[in-house]
Parts: sequence; C-alpha cells; structure tokens
Amino acid sequence: QVQLVESGGGLVQPGGSLTLFCAASGRSGDYSSMSWYRQAPGKQRELVARRYMIGDTHYSDSVKGRFTISGDNIKNTVKLQMNNLKPDDTAIYTCNAIRYGTDFWGQGTQVTVSS
Repeated sequence: QVQLVESGGGLVQPGGSLTLFCAASGRSGDYSSMSWYRQAPGKQRELVARRYMIGDTHYSDSVKGRFTISGDNIKNTVKLQMNNLKPDDTAIYTCNAIRYGTDFWGQGTQVTVSS
C-alpha cells in the first residue's frame, strides 16, 4: 500500500518562509511525478507545484518566483520551499504522487500565514 508522509507546515508571518517535505513509499523511481496541491477554505483544490521524474517542474502563476519544488527520485521524496509567504497562501497543503497513472495523496498539512 502506498503511503505519503508529509512534514513541515505551521504558522508563519507574512514575508516568512516554510518548507514542506513529502516521502512516498515504494521502489526508487516509482513515481512519474510528485506534486503539492493546496486548498483554502471555501476554495477548490489547486495545483501549486509539480516535479516530474525527469526533473521538469511546473508552478501555478500565484507562486512562481516564490516557491521552489525539488526532489529525489531515488528516495521518492519531494520538497517545497516557500518564500515570501502571503496571507493568500494560507491553506491545507497536500502531497500527491502519480504511479502508473494512479494518484496517491498524503494527509495534508496546514500552512497559515498571519501576523
């Protein structure tokens, strides 16, 4: 059974930084991509950043230039470095991994940006 274990998140002031980390179970290189999604209260879940196994990355327009996604294919891990955080970044952030066309999800971690 696939498990995604997330860590990081918490409360930070506007302009601050946080790092989210996700590790997926399974064999090295099992996942074609690993991503972070977020969902704020009353809003739909949105893709924040995606890292493909070949190394390509994709970011939502709202986080470009502020967030950086990186990962390790051998360890099946992905990290999201979030800088210059804004109150609008407040949401539950959830790790996603795709293996053989199937989506797997973590439990989610709360990120709150507030003074």
